Amino acid sequence: MELIINTYGAYLHVKDQMFEVKIKPKDATETQIHYFAVHKVKTILLSTGTALSSDAVRLAVQNNIDIVFLEYDGNPIGRVWHSKLGSTTAIRKRQLEASIGADGLTKTKEWVSKKVQNQKDFIQELKKHRPQHEDFLTDKTTRIEALETSIMALEGTKTADIADSLRGFEGTAGRLYFETLSFVLAKEYQFEGRSSRPAKDAFNAFLNYAYGVLYFKIERSLIIAGLDPYVGFLHRDDYNQLSFVFDFIEPYRIFADNIVFKLFSAKKVNKAHTTDITNGISLNAEGKALLMAAFTTYMDEDSIRHNGKNQTRTNIIQHDAHAYAQILIGK
Repeated sequence: MELIINTYGAYLHVKDQMFEVKIKPKDATETQIHYFAVHKVKTILLSTGTALSSDAVRLAVQNNIDIVFLEYDGNPIGRVWHSKLGSTTAIRKRQLEASIGADGLTKTKEWVSKKVQNQKDFIQELKKHRPQHEDFLTDKTTRIEALETSIMALEGTKTADIADSLRGFEGTAGRLYFETLSFVLAKEYQFEGRSSRPAKDAFNAFLNYAYGVLYFKIERSLIIAGLDPYVGFLHRDDYNQLSFVFDFIEPYRIFADNIVFKLFSAKKVNKAHTTDITNGISLNAEGKALLMAAFTTYMDEDSIRHNGKNQTRTNIIQHDAHAYAQILIGK
């Protein structure tokens, strides 16, 4: 399981070789204490305002449990991980070669095209239960499908040759997609396109946090597979930027989209889940709890058919990362 600690003032340490979490909720008179067996924990997520002991870090590292520190909006700002690569360096060498060659171009087009296809399919699915919007939704799917075709038709010898066009097509598809999601939601949930850091509305606040948690899942899967999270193909290799995480995540963003859209379409979100901040909106503790409960169920408890097997979505990401690493070294 993923141990999520986001209550302000919560403290994680070790007792009797178990993780102990102490929490004193606001206005409560007694401290709550929770224990978690080490073998049941896969990842520890800590939001701002929480603390942990060096003994907890040591126990986590000894048991291959990564600790991830999250910003208020869900973006990972750091992690504690054991010092071993976990795989052959040949994978990273081949990844670097692919990033500047035709192999990287082919894979980048595939990832972005899959993201756009997922967006089109999501809108197509909306049509089944919204006949009153059929014309509007059909128009959007047709336009997004044309953009998907344009992406696959791009030609070059390396990703840099098509990067600007690719970003343009991807951006247009995203604008049409989120315009559509807003259109079909109840009026009180509608929003004006994507916004981040800070979000301008509740939908984007939830989506930003979901993407942030998905980023750390992608990074973890890449590290385990022996891939370098920093050697990107499409996204720039800026200082300390997880460029390959942003490349590899594209086909899986639909997971976060699905989780958040279902919460809003089912009208499970209300004003008690967000807090006004300077120039925007942020999730509060109640909002994070609502989202992470849905996130965990969708990613780690529900399963879907993938390559002939029933798999959780987290396992699918890991499988695909391993598969790509093996492709890079010719296996």
